[in-house]
Amino acid sequence: MRYTSLMSRTKIGLFGGTFDPPHIGHLILASEAAYQFDLSRLFWVLTPDPPHKQEQAITPLEHRLAMLQSMVADNPIFEISHLEIGRPGPHYTIDTVRLLAEQEPSADIILLIGGDSLWDLPTWRFSTELVTAVSKIGVMRRPGDLSNLAEIEAQLPGITEKTTFIDALLQPVSSRELRRRIAAGEVYRYYVPPSVYDYIESHHLYRDQ
Repeated sequence: MRYTSLMSRTKIGLFGGTFDPPHIGHLILASEAAYQFDLSRLFWVLTPDPPHKQEQAITPLEHRLAMLQSMVADNPIFEISHLEIGRPGPHYTIDTVRLLAEQEPSADIILLIGGDSLWDLPTWRFSTELVTAVSKIGVMRRPGDLSNLAEIEAQLPGITEKTTFIDALLQPVSSRELRRRIAAGEVYRYYVPPSVYDYIESHHLYRDQ
């Protein structure tokens, strides 16, 4: 009976961020994670009030949500999560993971993060508990990234066993660089899906940054 119970567990990916704006790099990470981890569902957790960006101007939630919805609408396993949208901030990943675990007690939770976030993970709120709370941590390896897990392991015991690197054909794309490009009037069109590009243009986003 124990073996049957383990086999019946679903795998849910948890991909959080401000997505300001969402771009092809986000889609590549999500799609590769869905394939490599054999995910049943992947939750995009849009963060309204990120604690590490309190001093940064962030595009209003309604715009970020609309862009994200348009970007993920055609993939049946992608879902917009309201775990953070529906509660007051600031929002910490450990709280979100615990809430999801309460809602989905029969699921294994795979936390998806970028390579830069892996280095910052020891500074996250209750990071030791976070590593324990998730089944796996999927990390998008950026081009040329040679992350030394031994260094992080010294601060977060157990991180090495939980971490799986997700390799993909990916050019380094970041929301920060896209915001800069848009504000400067530079080319950005093919770094975002067509629906996101159309939304940015129609609402004149990022022009005043």
